[in-house]
Amino acid sequence: MLLSLVLHTYSMRYVLPAAVMMGTAPTYVLAWGAWRLLSAVLPARFYREVDDRLYTIYQSMVLFFFENYTGVQVIIYGDLPKNKENVIYLSNHQCTVDWIIADMLAVRQNALGHVRYVLKDGLKWLPLYGWYFSQHGGVYVKRSASFNEKEMREKLRAQMKAETPMYLVIFPEGTRYNPEIPKVIVDSQSFAEKEGLAILKHVLTPRVKATHVAIDTMKEYLDAVYDVTVAYEGTVDHKGQRKLAPSMTEFLCKECPKVHIFIDRIELKDIPEEQMYMRRWLHERFEIKDKLLIEFYDAKDSKRRNKFPGKSVHSKLSLKKTLPSLLFLGGLTASMLLTESGRKLYVKTWIYGTLIGCLWVSIKP
Repeated sequence: MLLSLVLHTYSMRYVLPAAVMMGTAPTYVLAWGAWRLLSAVLPARFYREVDDRLYTIYQSMVLFFFENYTGVQVIIYGDLPKNKENVIYLSNHQCTVDWIIADMLAVRQNALGHVRYVLKDGLKWLPLYGWYFSQHGGVYVKRSASFNEKEMREKLRAQMKAETPMYLVIFPEGTRYNPEIPKVIVDSQSFAEKEGLAILKHVLTPRVKATHVAIDTMKEYLDAVYDVTVAYEGTVDHKGQRKLAPSMTEFLCKECPKVHIFIDRIELKDIPEEQMYMRRWLHERFEIKDKLLIEFYDAKDSKRRNKFPGKSVHSKLSLKKTLPSLLFLGGLTASMLLTESGRKLYVKTWIYGTLIGCLWVSIKP
């Protein structure tokens, strides 16, 4: 009985955050939808400015749970500019929390509302979220031969025309590095060997298409590229073998004590323009990531493990950045659910919002 109670209490650690984050989605979509209709006759940049502010509110609430609630220590290495910039954010990919790491960095630059993602095409069918991410400037792409370069360029050009601030997040590996699925890792290494590229241990061989299209299309619009390497402490087993990185549920259950984030800011002039040369450059960047992760996980000197080389900063996010958004969205949602008409509107938003969203993304990328 006691063990059952302990397990139940443990599982509840993520129920509250999940309930609040999912539960406030209809409220958020209604607020955004109202602004979308009101701004229909206004220049696109006015819509974007308020949309970015709304997105900041929602993502600040998300960060309350992923930083303040979990108490995770965020350790930053390298140079993270204090000011907002138009950037492409390139990172290794190992779990769903990687999406939140981009928010963690952006909020420290007051650029949280500017975060937009290059996403796998299948994610566009997510209820409410899939549609909204597209509206917020996200780009859905298909892999390899199905990749539609023209669609991606058009979407990015539309963002630039509207003077949309860009914090465009790309995971060039195309899929997650998962030690529990060795075939994916072996196939990636075999491809690198076949192409005459260095074989990587802790990351997958990166794909260049989305990165090349993004940089090539926005090269006059961007300030820099952020090359980001992420490691989650506690992801090595007793034999010293790397384990699966934490899922969002595990992270919210406070199973990750520290997140280590290494940032290398790269000037556009240092990146080759031709795709074949950029492909080599991108692979070299992932070789650097791999060396950092080898040092983090496999260093012979135990004192050098579980950290990246160089100076670091323990960066704690103030409650002032997150708690007001939680109270605002939580209060708004609770107010809606207190009345019968509000509850009906809430349910209809989930149902019809999902249906309209799926219809929209099936017609328009």
